[in-house]
Amino acid sequence: MNETPPRVLTIAGSDSGGGAGLQADLRTLFACGVHGMTAVTAITVQNSLGVSGFTEIPPEVVAAQIVAVATDIGVNAAKTGMLASAAIIEAVAEACDQVHIGRSGTTPFVVDPVAASMHGDQLLTDQALEAVRTLLFPRATLVTPNLDEVRLLTGIDVRDRPRQRDAAKALFDLGPEWVLVKGGHMWSDPECLDLLFDGEDFLELPGPRYDTKHTHGSGDTLASSISSRLARGEDVPTAVRFGKDFVVRSVAASYPLGAGVGPVSPLWRLEQA
Repeated sequence: MNETPPRVLTIAGSDSGGGAGLQADLRTLFACGVHGMTAVTAITVQNSLGVSGFTEIPPEVVAAQIVAVATDIGVNAAKTGMLASAAIIEAVAEACDQVHIGRSGTTPFVVDPVAASMHGDQLLTDQALEAVRTLLFPRATLVTPNLDEVRLLTGIDVRDRPRQRDAAKALFDLGPEWVLVKGGHMWSDPECLDLLFDGEDFLELPGPRYDTKHTHGSGDTLASSISSRLARGEDVPTAVRFGKDFVVRSVAASYPLGAGVGPVSPLWRLEQA
């Protein structure tokens, strides 16, 4: 019998275009050599041009998916993506507590607070944003917001590296164990600098800024690749370094799709195998 690989649960929405959401999570997890599982939170009507509609999954069904896979298959790490509503966020928090996912349990929990569209527009209601702050962040091993999400969650509009540090401190005060403030949307910076913070020390993770619009799913790919390493028992800085390198290579391998924004691609790893 072959040994069971590490198992990662993604709690996220479905992207019908396959570029982001749980589809991006699953292909990243596969490329990283772990078994991916899903708790579907919403079904989007989506293509390369954007989202034209979505249907939420009932909160009790979202919670039941989490409990079902955790109590039978087991979860070595979990991550979130689109959670759609305050009711779903509450259900996720309660289910994670039940199966020991998060800071109070034994399973690392990466919160990717999907709260803004690729154009920076707010996707979550104010009530749902508050639920992210008060219910998810205090349970998180690591949170991975982009700068638009930082603005929605903290009110800090990051335009330079000193403000990026201010944002990391403000996010840390909301309760996560670690904060990763992604710098891809800091367009004036010639690099894409991601900043990791544990409440005391900052770790700067610079990367190249590629001349491409095809970056759909980059946040999902980063959080999933980090989760794959946490599932293997690596510490947060080591896992984040791996994730940073993985997403940089995935952006370099991105491709056009449809008439709009194409996805980043973890297929580079399969080509190297």
